Amino acid sequence: MYPDHTQPAPEQRALDVHHPTPIQPLVAVPAPLVPVQPGTVPAVASIVLPDGRVVTGYAIDPVRPEPVAAPPAVSRAAVNVALGGVGFLAVCGGLLLLTTFIAALTAFVTQLITLAAVIFGGWIAVQVFSASSHQGGTTVNIRKAVIKRNKFYG
Repeated sequence: MYPDHTQPAPEQRALDVHHPTPIQPLVAVPAPLVPVQPGTVPAVASIVLPDGRVVTGYAIDPVRPEPVAAPPAVSRAAVNVALGGVGFLAVCGGLLLLTTFIAALTAFVTQLITLAAVIFGGWIAVQVFSASSHQGGTTVNIRKAVIKRNKFYG
């Protein structure tokens, strides 16, 4: 660290030694044995290679392509258009009923207002015409008055 050794060496420190804690090995739980049906074990096949070696293994069935499904008789687009038309008709019917309800409600409110006007107007007429004949009050006689040049002649 100091090649010329002219400088004093730095203070020596005590080293801290850390010992790792050993990891306990995991206890392997054996898998339960599943009984195998005799018909499900594939047959063992042996093949002799040209150099004389024998390779033994299980026979693997070749991959079979999945059968192609026949196209449906009616396309999905046609079904979607038909369902959209049915939904549109249902909405139009609901809107027709809604507008009919609003028109009937408007007519009912108009009739109530007219009935209230007739009843209230009749009550006012009765009050006006009965007040002058039955109740006592001040009688004012109005004579013909002549107004000439901003002067009242009564």
